[in-house]
Amino acid sequence: MTSVRNPAMSKAPKIDPQEQARILVEALPHMQRYDEEIVVVKYGGHAMGQEQTARDFARDIVLLEQTAINPVVVHGGGPQIEAMLKKLGIKSEFAEGLRITDAKTVEVVEMVLAGSINKQIVGYINAAGGKAIGLCGKDGNMVQARKVSRSVVDPDSNIEKIIDLGFVGEPEKVDLTMLNQVIGREMIPVLAPVATSTNGGTFNVNADTFAGAIAGALKAKRLLLLTDVPGVLDKSKNLIAQLSVADARKLIADGTISGGMIPKVETCIYALDQGVEGVVILDGKVPHAVLLELLTDHGVGTLMHR
Repeated sequence: MTSVRNPAMSKAPKIDPQEQARILVEALPHMQRYDEEIVVVKYGGHAMGQEQTARDFARDIVLLEQTAINPVVVHGGGPQIEAMLKKLGIKSEFAEGLRITDAKTVEVVEMVLAGSINKQIVGYINAAGGKAIGLCGKDGNMVQARKVSRSVVDPDSNIEKIIDLGFVGEPEKVDLTMLNQVIGREMIPVLAPVATSTNGGTFNVNADTFAGAIAGALKAKRLLLLTDVPGVLDKSKNLIAQLSVADARKLIADGTISGGMIPKVETCIYALDQGVEGVVILDGKVPHAVLLELLTDHGVGTLMHR
């Protein structure tokens, strides 16, 4: 009788069967640790990379679901939004690292995030054998947000002024009704960080912040923030493997953690305060970064814990 093989396997690199078995056995305790647990993965715009990278990410997410882990994907899309705005001739302005989102811009943001990017990720996961469902914060009133405002101090006059960021919001309330209908039923939710306002309008929400709010509400086992850097670095630019909340606050205070890493770490602290067991900042460009972090002894980023 002729054995039936998956045609795709013939294209895969040849691995010694004994080595393959050893890898699977070593992954077992990690699979048991996350059995039936929720893992929220924030998939950043820069971490998305090329098509093959995105397809590899999709396969990793499907593998997690197949091992009885419940992945929830939250994606960004800053570079893709910027490309579409440029294509449409709409100029972007930023303040304190946040995009100033006027009425025209928020239409593009919603179109790109909840439309093209979301459905592309859903398609890749489905092509890898999963059952992904694309949603955004407005669906089922999942994430209600309030308007964000930021104050900055003018270096010349030393006068503090308020910056109006337009249709930029931060999560105020998370309703899990819809997610509870999806998680644990062999479906993988893929969430775009677009939220609703109290009057039914649209807010653009930072993807890290959105993922932190979702993970906190779900009391996730892990929140993974995939970005384009290895993790949190010390003053010598070496990776810090683990950080407590107290240590993270000290590193912010002394300037070791600076720039765009500050809001990421603040999101980690918020998620931990909400009941998430651990948060990891890691480089999404590393092949199979999610699997390396969750299913091996090594880890590839900075783990923050309470």
